[in-house]
Amino acid sequence: MAYIKSMESAFQIVAEPNRRAILSLLALSQHSVGEIERQLHMPQPAVSKHLRVLREAGFVESMVDAQRRLYRLRPEPFQEMEAWLAQFRRFWSAHIDALERHLDRIDPPKPNHGKTRRRPNRGRDKGETK
Repeated sequence: MAYIKSMESAFQIVAEPNRRAILSLLALSQHSVGEIERQLHMPQPAVSKHLRVLREAGFVESMVDAQRRLYRLRPEPFQEMEAWLAQFRRFWSAHIDALERHLDRIDPPKPNHGKTRRRPNRGRDKGETK
């Protein structure tokens, strides 16, 4: 039951749009509070509040670099969320496969004159198979 509560809490934390924006920015590289507020056009108190929530939940960590504090993602909470979601992947993977077949019917592969055709990744997560 504690595991379910922790997953529920993790999803509640990332459900907030400003926190998702911060997480997306930090997925690219580490940033200071000032950089986050400038890039996301958010006031400094709001950025600090969301970073505190994310830090307390374990999604981000900070380190001091001279006069500023840099924030970066911690992979563990995301790995836990992904592992929890994996048990439900079977419910949507069949729909993704059906969509791929439909897209192939409306836009059939072009002849490539002996070259191997690379299929685009149509929303499939790493590790998913047909």
